[in-house]
Amino acid sequence: MPHFTIEYSANLEAKVDIAALVELVRTSAIETGIFPVGGIRVRAIRCEHYAIADGRTDFAFMAMLLRLGEGRDLAARKRAGEHIFAKLSDELDPLFAEEGFALSFDMQINDKETSWKRNSIHDLLIAEARHG
Repeated sequence: MPHFTIEYSANLEAKVDIAALVELVRTSAIETGIFPVGGIRVRAIRCEHYAIADGRTDFAFMAMLLRLGEGRDLAARKRAGEHIFAKLSDELDPLFAEEGFALSFDMQINDKETSWKRNSIHDLLIAEARHG
């Protein structure tokens, strides 16, 4: 259940291909090898109203949160997080050079006792893999 939510300041839309960034996060998550492909979700949410630091309107932010289920040890989570953050950071590197930009990435572990899911995508991917 790796669900990525990317919040970003609206002033980034003219500078960043958000759809490509969502795809970059999805493929980076797959590359880690610790997430079930059928459970990966990446969504981006444009924040129209925001205030940053001293209120300058040219400052921008992107904050990514990964919610995932229990069962992965800290070392595996750190390796995966470092891989995904490096890919994201490299892609956004030009923003750090030209203006005030803040990027963050946090992981949150969902307690299995208070997390409910229903998903037919896993079964579909398994069936497709078996039968082509």
